[in-house]
Amino acid sequence: MTDLTGRIAVITGAASGIGLATARRFAVAGARLVLIDRNAEGLTNATATLGEGHRSVTMDVTDEGAWIALAAGIDRGEGKLDILVNNAGFGVFRSIADTTLEHWRAIMAVNLDSVFLATKHLLPLLARTGNGVIVNMSSIRGIAAAANTGSYCAAKGAVRMFTKATALECAALRNGVRANSIHPGHIETPLSAGVHADPAIAARLLADTPIGRVGKPEEIADAILFLASDASRYMTGAELVVDGGSTAQ
Repeated sequence: MTDLTGRIAVITGAASGIGLATARRFAVAGARLVLIDRNAEGLTNATATLGEGHRSVTMDVTDEGAWIALAAGIDRGEGKLDILVNNAGFGVFRSIADTTLEHWRAIMAVNLDSVFLATKHLLPLLARTGNGVIVNMSSIRGIAAAANTGSYCAAKGAVRMFTKATALECAALRNGVRANSIHPGHIETPLSAGVHADPAIAARLLADTPIGRVGKPEEIADAILFLASDASRYMTGAELVVDGGSTAQ
């Protein structure tokens, strides 16, 4: 049920962390990948580890022109698109008082605008297959807020609701596209390495996770594979929480 043989998948933020772990899971499952990241060197290295048949595109996910060009390139090259994983994103701990408008807009652009732009410009390709899937990366902060994460909470909460709106719109159009969001808890990735290296913050994150440890990128990738596959074929507009119990408290 998680066989992706013959399917074409776009994954953003694919050079490291959850994006790279997802690319590896998808490649093993048989998908052909189009990997997106602004880190050209990391993206090249990541793609080289996945075997033949995959390609990478270095681009800024907040640039609408880049998405238009990508859609045209996939149309010419692969000829279709089956799966879109909007994984690119970032966040920092910062109080509302210390959040500048520039920082707010940067958080919104990468975490939220990119999801909108990818959906807008790749949806026609996804609809063409009659069985397209969108998986949007939200967070537990899209469900339960925390202090000093205002911009990130706002962006990820918006991703959660945009996903539901996308699912309902696609259902109304009967275009066969499903859209679900995934909500990781505290995950150890290269992007979060600095946070986890701070003993005080690390202790707080562990205290916030009933299972007693932070998660691994591969554990989120497994859940993304489920949402992207036929194993979740009756799921749309749903939110899948993978957080070691954090939001159950």
